[in-house]
Amino acid sequence: MMKQSFELMARYNQMMNRQLYYCAAQLSDEQLKRDRQAFFGSILGTLNHILVGDTLWLQRFAAHPSGFSSLDKVKALAAPKQLDEIIHDNFAALSEARNAMDAAIVEFSTQLTEQDLSQPLSYVNSKGLSQQKHFGLLVQHFFNHQTHHRGQLSTLLSQCGQDIGVSDLLVHIPEL
Repeated sequence: MMKQSFELMARYNQMMNRQLYYCAAQLSDEQLKRDRQAFFGSILGTLNHILVGDTLWLQRFAAHPSGFSSLDKVKALAAPKQLDEIIHDNFAALSEARNAMDAAIVEFSTQLTEQDLSQPLSYVNSKGLSQQKHFGLLVQHFFNHQTHHRGQLSTLLSQCGQDIGVSDLLVHIPEL
């Protein structure tokens, strides 16, 4: 059941990011970069943070014994050095990187198995500490992290007059 849930979350994530990036594209460079007193400062800073988090987590997930081929391109990316790193200062480049990351996430979700998700994953966190945690719960955290920061972005974009539209996951849960 976790696999099915993560496939849904991956598609939802991709769709929500498209909506956010569409709205953000309506703003000027100055509006995207203005410090709005958010945790990561600006809209561009928050968009970059989500990409940083996705990169770090997917690189950790790539070390899973199942060796997910969907993460090969993510493994090849430079690992961000800090959580507030601006990977792309240019919105067009950031948008392109986001699209590629979301495609990798969707493909990754299709490669997961319930057996994969039930195993532990060993990794080193951003403070350099070795960790070993339940892989399925780490994937759940991965999607929750994105949702958390997209909520912040919906507020920031709303303050700029942009409506991201319906964001409820419920709309994407299929009828039985």
